[in-house]
This record gives sequence, structure tokens and C-alpha cells, in this order.
Amino acid sequence: MGKSENKISIFQRMLNRTERIGNALPHPATLFAIFALTALIFSTIGHYLGWEAIHPGTKEIVKPVNLLSHDGIHRILLEMVDNFTGFAPLGIVLVAMLGIGIAEHSGLINAIIRLLVLNSPKHLLTFVIVFTGILSNVASDVGYVLLIPLAGVIFLAVGRHPIAGMAAAFAGVSGGFSANLVFGTVDPLLAGLSQEAARILDPLYEVNPTANYFFMAASTFVIAFTGTFITERVVEPRLGKYSGIIEEKDSSFDKLSKKEKKGLLMALLALMVVTIIILIGIIPADGFFRVSDGGLLSSPLIRGVVAMLFITSCAMGLAYGFATGTFKNDTDVMNGMATSMKTLATYLVLVFFAAQFVAYFKWSNLGVIFAVKGANVLMSADIGLIPLMILFILLAAAINMLMGSASAKWAILAPIFIPMFMIMGYTPELSQVVYRIGDSVTNVISPMMSFFALIIAFVQKYDPKAGIGTIIATMVPYYIAFLIVWILLLIVWLIFDLPLGPGVGMHNYIPTN
Repeated sequence: MGKSENKISIFQRMLNRTERIGNALPHPATLFAIFALTALIFSTIGHYLGWEAIHPGTKEIVKPVNLLSHDGIHRILLEMVDNFTGFAPLGIVLVAMLGIGIAEHSGLINAIIRLLVLNSPKHLLTFVIVFTGILSNVASDVGYVLLIPLAGVIFLAVGRHPIAGMAAAFAGVSGGFSANLVFGTVDPLLAGLSQEAARILDPLYEVNPTANYFFMAASTFVIAFTGTFITERVVEPRLGKYSGIIEEKDSSFDKLSKKEKKGLLMALLALMVVTIIILIGIIPADGFFRVSDGGLLSSPLIRGVVAMLFITSCAMGLAYGFATGTFKNDTDVMNGMATSMKTLATYLVLVFFAAQFVAYFKWSNLGVIFAVKGANVLMSADIGLIPLMILFILLAAAINMLMGSASAKWAILAPIFIPMFMIMGYTPELSQVVYRIGDSVTNVISPMMSFFALIIAFVQKYDPKAGIGTIIATMVPYYIAFLIVWILLLIVWLIFDLPLGPGVGMHNYIPTN
């Protein structure tokens, strides 16, 4: 017994230490301000120390630009606003969130989640909860605040352990964060950051929000099946039979009303109309969604996927909202869009400093120099593509334990690793998809994840003694399983050189500028 208690105490001390380190980190926006200042200082140091590298595309010698010089200071002051307003992820996320805000504020997303979960057959219940959790990521935090407590209620209602239900939902919502069958805000957000990083080396490079779609669509089913297996074969048997007090069911989790069903029907009709318009635009060889040569990969339908997400979300949200009475006039609609914008206040602050950091890193030529030097070290090590990508996954996963924001981490890592891997011959889209794996798998065990405290509160409803250690112990099997199956899926993709998204490969990128 003493040895067991000692093991538990060591584990708990490790968790406590992780929590303390994470809490000691500055706010992500502050981190970017520090990184921006650091970039300025290193641009000066590198200039006077004579750092240099040979650009892999132009073969010219690249030297650091001193940004604390007369011209550098002028540029910093004159282009600060443009750095912010021209930062690729900013407009993309704002537009996507406007559309999703309408769909969420109308009640459409809430209704879809309840429809999927409450009407699923008992033998498919676990799979449906994990699968729905993955899909819920299209609408920011709705999966955390709605699906996780709902899963506990549903599991309890069918005689299963409620914490197992919440664990399954949490695994889908958080562990499967990057996977999805539909586009959400995370795809254009990360693509914008990747594009900014790629342009450190190639000013014309474009990263489309659809860049990882094929891999992430396949991941949706892999993670859903894996989460189902872990829940039913590992987590639920460990928890045993629930013997706590069964409370009265929350009325907010009741089955859909006639009005809500009518709203869903109208939303479906709106989706069909949008789909028909898309088909009319792509099926004919001269369709209005095709480019002049008749192609689709560079068409506005693919390159403008964020605009299509906005239009589709608006159409479905408006149809549902007016059918159910959630929206009574245009003011209600605009309020819904405004509400979604309020949630981005912190993001806007973060983006301002992140945009300055990325700009300084690019202007100073430090990005190219570090990328060339780092790529040379990695190529001389000759560890191979698969081990290299696995190490990058583990790095992203480790950083995620201390810093929760996916975009904040990628804004730091992308300017370093994307140019580095480009020089080694790997596309920015591959770097992005590998990062997304590492960023997702440790979400379920990271005390720094923004909703971790909320998850503890949900679980304490059924186990008042539950704490951080309880949650992590329950979720560790998901973390291990997701990490293994996602790495295996990536290896399959790498071996067979499968496209990551429409027209997007992984290998043989050659810088041209």
C-alpha cells in the first residue's frame, strides 16, 4: 500500500509541477510581445556578428537586417498597423466566426448535437458521442459546454457510468480537436499562419484552408473508432458501475420540440439550395465556379472556402432561426454576429503582437537564416522523414502541455519549422498537419487547456472528490491511443505519398524565390 501511495504522490507532484509551470507562463499575447522584442534584439546582434546563410532558391547570401537601425525603426513605426490588418489569419477568422455566430446564436448547432446524440441507437451511442464531439469543433466551444454534460446525462439514463460518457465526449471534442468532416475556424486560422511562415522563404506561396482536408477527414473516423474502443474496453470497465445519486434530468437536454424539428428541416432545405448552386457552378465545364482553364483546384470554390463557410452558415442559421422564432428581425441576427465577435476580443489582442513578431522575423531575415542552419543540421543527422515527423509531433504535444492556444503555439513554431522543412523538401501543409496531431493529442491531459477547470466541475457532479489527477488518469488511455493511431495514420500517408488535401502533396517542394 505504501509503495502505491508513493507512486500516486509522485504522479500528483508531477501534475502539480506542470500546473505551476503553466500558470507561471505569461499571457500568450505577452509572450508574442516578448518574442517581437527578442527578434529586434537578435536582428541587431546577428547584423554585428556577421551571421549569414545561402538562400536555397536564389543562391544569394542572406544577412540579418538590423531593425534597430534608423531605417528599421522607421519601418517598424510606419508598418505596425499594416502588419496587424494584413495578417492573413485575422480576416479569415473574423469572416468565418460571423457566419458560425449566426448558426450558433440561432440554436442550430445546439439542435444538431442533440439530434445526433439523443436519437442514436444504444449500441452506437459511444461512437456517436465521440464522433459528434469531433464535429462540434466547427463551432468553437459548444462541444465543451453542451455535449460533455449531455453525454453524462445520456449515459446515466441508459444505465452506464456518466463519467465514461463525459470522457468519451471530452476525447472527441478535445483530443480530436483537429479532425473534422466540415470546415471550421481552425482550418483557415492555421492555414493563414502557415502561409505567413511559408512566405518567409517564398513570398508567393499560398496555403489554402482545405490543405489538410483529406487527412483530417480520414482522422475523424480513425479517432472516433479509437475513442469508442478506449471508452468501452478501458475507461468504462475501470470506472465500474455507477452507484451515486441519480439527479433529475436537466430539461435543457430534452428531445427536440416540433418547432426545433421544423427549424432543422428549413436549415436542411437551405443547405440543399446552397449545394445545388455549387453543383451548377462546378458540373458544367464552363461553370461559374471554375477558372478559365476549367480547373477546380484553383477555383474560387476551393480558394474561397472561408467565404463559402460564411454563406452556408448564414443560410442555415437564418433558416433555422426564423423558423423557430429565435430570430424575429434583422437586429437579432446582427446581435448573434456581434456576440460571436465578443469571444474574439482576446484573440485580436494576441494577433496584434503575433503579427508584429512574424513581420520582424521576416524583415530581419532571421527566419531564412535559422531555417537554413536548422535544415542543415537535420539533413546531416539523416534520421529520415518518418522519425523527423514523429519528433515534431512529440515536440508540439509537449508544448501543448504548457500552452493551450493552438494558434498561439503555431504562430511561434510555424515561422521556424515551416521554412526549415521547406528547405529539406517538405511542404508547409505537411508541417501543419503534423503540428495538428501533436497539438490535439495532449489536450485531454493538459491542465493548461482552457476548459480543463470546467471539465472538473462537470465530473464533480457525479464524483465530488474528483480533481485534476482524476481527470488526467481517466483521459491518459485516450492520449496514448490517439497518439499511436494518429502516428500510424501519418506513416501510411507518408509511405503511400497520399495527398493531404485537394492538390496538396507532401514532398519535393523546391523554393523558387
